[in-house]
Amino acid sequence: MNKLLAALLLLPLFLWGQSNFEKAEKLFDEEKYTQAKPLFLSILKDYPTNLKVIEYLGDISSHSNDWDNSIVYYEKLKKLKPTEANYYYKYGGALGMKAKVGGKWVAIRLIGDMRESFEKTLQLNPKHIEARWALIEYYLQLPAFVGGSEKKAQRYSNELMKLSPVDGYLSKAHIDEYFKRYTSAEKNYKLAIQVGGSKNTYERLAQLYKEKLHQPEKASQVLKNYNEKFKS
Repeated sequence: MNKLLAALLLLPLFLWGQSNFEKAEKLFDEEKYTQAKPLFLSILKDYPTNLKVIEYLGDISSHSNDWDNSIVYYEKLKKLKPTEANYYYKYGGALGMKAKVGGKWVAIRLIGDMRESFEKTLQLNPKHIEARWALIEYYLQLPAFVGGSEKKAQRYSNELMKLSPVDGYLSKAHIDEYFKRYTSAEKNYKLAIQVGGSKNTYERLAQLYKEKLHQPEKASQVLKNYNEKFKS
């Protein structure tokens, strides 16, 4: 009887929290982050270990380029549920953005944790596509004297090829483009179009033509081909 009474007393609080959560989630989906944030924060006071609320707050911080707070939220998620691969991926991504905007010394301090976070993501979810992309970028952007390596970037690109051929070809084209091997990049983008055919594959090839090869007419033709192929 006492348990039933306690449950009935707590029911309005639960419903209030649920209602606020639905409102906040709707605002988030509409990209109204500044309006969603105080609702999520109010829920967090009553439910400080709610994983979804913490993740939303981390995502809102990321959308606001508030990398310090996003790091705090994602780190909390890792501690609360250390078996969830995506929490490590988001944490590593926030560290990466903090390193990018924080300057050389901040980057040097964070690069180890960043790499470990992406590697942990793959340990927990061996099929994680985005973490491999992140590691490719990591090894491309990092200077050789602190661990940068095309060979290691290619290793993750090869793994992508097995999991998702379109990502494999796109990643190889991206690596080629980074090292200014534009002919090879063009070939790989075309292969990505053949196996995937998404708008992104066409746009990446068009971007190569326009920005790197300075052939705007070819870029326009690629986009025209996409529009003609998929017009309703």
